[in-house]
Amino acid sequence: MFSPEELKRKRIGVLMGGLSAEREVSLMSGKAILEALQGLGYEALAIEGDEKLPGRLEKNRIEVAFIGLHGRLGEDGAVQGLLEMMRIPYTGSGILASALAMNKIASRKIFQHNGLPVPRHVVLTRGIETKADPATWPFPLPAVIKPCQEGSSVGVSIVSAAEKIPAALEAAFAYDAEILVEEYLPGREIQVGILEDRALGAIEIVPKKQFYDYETKYTDGLAEHLFPAPLPREDYARALELGLRAHQVLGCEGGTRVDLLCRRKPERAEKFVVLEVNTLPGMTALSLFPEIARGTGLDFPHLVERILRGADLKIRLQGR
Repeated sequence: MFSPEELKRKRIGVLMGGLSAEREVSLMSGKAILEALQGLGYEALAIEGDEKLPGRLEKNRIEVAFIGLHGRLGEDGAVQGLLEMMRIPYTGSGILASALAMNKIASRKIFQHNGLPVPRHVVLTRGIETKADPATWPFPLPAVIKPCQEGSSVGVSIVSAAEKIPAALEAAFAYDAEILVEEYLPGREIQVGILEDRALGAIEIVPKKQFYDYETKYTDGLAEHLFPAPLPREDYARALELGLRAHQVLGCEGGTRVDLLCRRKPERAEKFVVLEVNTLPGMTALSLFPEIARGTGLDFPHLVERILRGADLKIRLQGR
């Protein structure tokens, strides 16, 4: 781990923007990260994370990268691989953990293999209609239909009637060749913040719409945030335990946010299901991970500094 003194002698590139459907969110995250680092006295520069990224990193002589990208090519191991090749230390998880967490189908398999509770689901592949009939699904409608590798609820639909399934499939397939169809579980949205392999706390999201979609996430006033999540003590502890375990089984590092759902009417003893791990959680004014950290006494600039101090290379090369 770098010390603040070491980092203040280095040129830090805050990677933002990018090419994914979450570009606008990334620009907001990146701007907030940049202002925090500059306010603490770091030599930080904004670096656009598009196809010209390698040249920009070289031209600006970037020595450490703070990844403020979200979605495809930023959160899925792609930019992490580029930074490994260029030998530029970076924040967050490595190539494999990033790729696994971004892929909802792969991460579900790993969660199940490690005994973590997940919703019942099926996987659909573009051009193969064998499982598109809800009568063949192992759960009744309503169902949640989502792309395999998008975040911020992009391309996600909740369908209650069979005639609405084709439009929801089309919306999800617009973003990915594989999609996840999972049972809709009425319940409370609980998110756990993880920093440096420790669960910081859990927050509950109470959206004013049917579900916590893109608009609700990034529009002030459309959701209420309750920290700490008002759960019984044993349930709160269980949420932290599941969040940390999900982070660990994927091999994640740095700061992550784990999305859970607390069932209102659990059929089994387990109240929670694990939905996904976000390896590069939002860092905007309305983002949950900074709010969790703030609730534990860690303000935004020092949260950013803690994440920055964890920047490193995951691939070790002999003699280099």
